Amino acid sequence: MHGVIYNGDEAIEFRMAGQTTSPPVEKTTPTLQLEAEQVYKKLMLLQMIRHRRISSLGRANFIRPIALALFTLAAVVFGPITICSSSATSLRKEHEHATSVAQIRSVLRAQQEAWNQGDIDGFMNGYARSGSTTFVSEDAVRRGWENVRERYLKKYSDRRKMGLLTFSDLEITLVSADAGVVLGHWKLKRTQDRPHGRFTLIFRKTADGWRIVHDHTSAAAPPQ
Repeated sequence: MHGVIYNGDEAIEFRMAGQTTSPPVEKTTPTLQLEAEQVYKKLMLLQMIRHRRISSLGRANFIRPIALALFTLAAVVFGPITICSSSATSLRKEHEHATSVAQIRSVLRAQQEAWNQGDIDGFMNGYARSGSTTFVSEDAVRRGWENVRERYLKKYSDRRKMGLLTFSDLEITLVSADAGVVLGHWKLKRTQDRPHGRFTLIFRKTADGWRIVHDHTSAAAPPQ
């Protein structure tokens, strides 16, 4: 610490012991150059960051329309393929449905023809040869292909009793790829009468083709 004491017109400068006065530090040329280099480096770094940001945005703006164009192209190219595949599947299912209905109708036609030729065994070919095949009629239930055959042989023991059989009003409904239901009308033309009635058949697709597994036949009351 130092100061000045005035004694009249005389100024006396004093300094505390152990204290020194440091002259102000002036920046030299090398120091100024160093600071200038640091400022320049910072400016370059900021410019680089800004440039990269602009470049990233530019790439994004460039890539976005390309991605959109590729997506549109894929929709145009693969869209019709998907539609065609769906249409082909639909057509295939329709064809399979029509084929199954035609095969069921063919079984019933073959039964009618065999019956009118007096061929009970040929008529029975329309039923599944299984112990679970069921026939319901006249308040009785018969199970098994052999029992159903026995019932026909006993009730229609000759051609006069068999008469001429006609199936009509057939309604064929597929409930799955291997099962169908048939609603129809039957009529016998015999010398002494004209019995007729309704039937409901359940068909299953077996190893032998479409076959009847359940037959529920009813007869209309005879005329008074």
